[in-house]
Amino acid sequence: MKNIAIVQFPGSNTERETSMACKRVGLNPIDFLWNEKKASLSDFDGYIIIGGFSYEDRSRAGILAALDPIIEMIKLESEKGKPVLGICNGAQILVESGLVPGINNYNISIALSKNKRIFNNEVLGVGYYNNWSNLKMIVDSKRSAFTRHFKKNELFNAPFAHGEGRFIINNDLLKKMIENQQVLFQYCNNDGDTINEFPTNPNGSVFNISAVSNLNGNIMAMMPHPERTINGDKIFSSMKEFIEKKNPVFSTDINLKPNSLKIKKYIKPKKHLELIISTIITDNESVSVQKKLNQLNCNISISKQIHWEIQIEKQSESILSEIIESGELFNSNKEFLTKVNNKEKNYKFLIREKDDIYARLKFESLKNRFEINEILSLKHGVLWTISSKLTNFESEIQKVLDTNILLNPLGQECYEITN
Repeated sequence: MKNIAIVQFPGSNTERETSMACKRVGLNPIDFLWNEKKASLSDFDGYIIIGGFSYEDRSRAGILAALDPIIEMIKLESEKGKPVLGICNGAQILVESGLVPGINNYNISIALSKNKRIFNNEVLGVGYYNNWSNLKMIVDSKRSAFTRHFKKNELFNAPFAHGEGRFIINNDLLKKMIENQQVLFQYCNNDGDTINEFPTNPNGSVFNISAVSNLNGNIMAMMPHPERTINGDKIFSSMKEFIEKKNPVFSTDINLKPNSLKIKKYIKPKKHLELIISTIITDNESVSVQKKLNQLNCNISISKQIHWEIQIEKQSESILSEIIESGELFNSNKEFLTKVNNKEKNYKFLIREKDDIYARLKFESLKNRFEINEILSLKHGVLWTISSKLTNFESEIQKVLDTNILLNPLGQECYEITN
C-alpha cells in the first residue's frame, strides 16, 4: 500500500476528510506535522498539503507555511517525481513556495489573491466564501498525476471554502501554461461553459482557473475541496495509479525571465487624505511575521498598520468625520487612528493589491449605503514598519524582501514611504 503524508501546519483542519478520501481509493494516509523531522518525509510515496488556515493566514494565506523547512524537503522529493497535492490552503502554500508552476528555480510566478464576486459590474462581495462549484478537467488525462482517471472535458461537482483563491497569472505565463496543459481544471456551469462571472467563476480567477500543475505534472494546486465529496475521488485514485506507474512525469519547459520586485516611492497626492489604523490589542499578525523572519536570521522588528488614502470632492473635516463614523474603514472597538512612525530609523513599506477590490467594495458602500457622495476615490493598503538595533541594516531589509513575506509581487504592489 502506498504511504501518503498528510502534511499539516498550525491551523490546518481538513486532515480527517483528506485521510478518508485516500482510504476510499486504497492509499495509506499518515499524519505528518510541520515540526517533525523533515528527513523522514523521504519515506513517503506522495504528499498532500491539506486545507485550513495555516498560521491563521497571517500576512497572507500560505506564505508563513511556505517558508517552513519541510517545504524545502518536499521540493527535493517532488524532484524525484513523487506526487504533491495542495488543497485550498495547501494550494496557497504551493503557490507561495514556487512549487507551482515550478519555473525559474521555484521563483514565485503566480498569485492567489483575495476573492472578488462580481455580477453585472457590481461587487457582490470579497473575501471568504463557501459553496459548491462545477469543475471541468481540460487537459489530456495523462498530463498530470491527478487527472489520469478523468476524460478530457469531464465535469464534477465539489465544494470550495476560501478567502484568497483568485488565481492571478500574467498573460505571457498564462499563455505558456495553457500551451503546456498546466491549467488542469476550470470553474464552469452545468453545461460546461466557462463564464468568467459570478457565480460560475466564484472568486474571479483569471481564465476561470481552479487548479494548476507544475511543469512535470506531479504537483497540483487546487482551490476547491475534492476530499470533501466522493465526486473528487478520481483525483486520489489518479494519484495512486501515478505512483504505481513509477511516477511518469511529463517533460516540458517554460523560458521566461524571473519576476523581479519593483519598489516605488510613495508620494501622497496633495489633496488626498490619509488614515492610519492600528489595533488596540497585540497585533498577532506582525508578531507571527517577525517570529518567522527571526527564524530566517533576519535581525529586525516589524509592526503593521492599515493605510487608507481618501480623495473627497473638497477637503472637509465634516465629510471625513462621516467616513470615520460610518465604521466602514475600521472598527473603533478594537482599532484606533494613529500616525506613521517617523521618530526612529526605520523602513516603511506600503503594500497594495493591484486589483484593489476591497477598497472598491468600501467605496461603493460609503456612496450607496451611507450616501457620502463627496468621496471620489479610496485606496487600501497594509503599512509594514521595519526597524533594527543594527546601525546599518540595509542588508537585513533586502533579506526580508527576498522572502516575499510582505507581498506576492504578482498580485500586489510595494511602495516605500520615506521620512
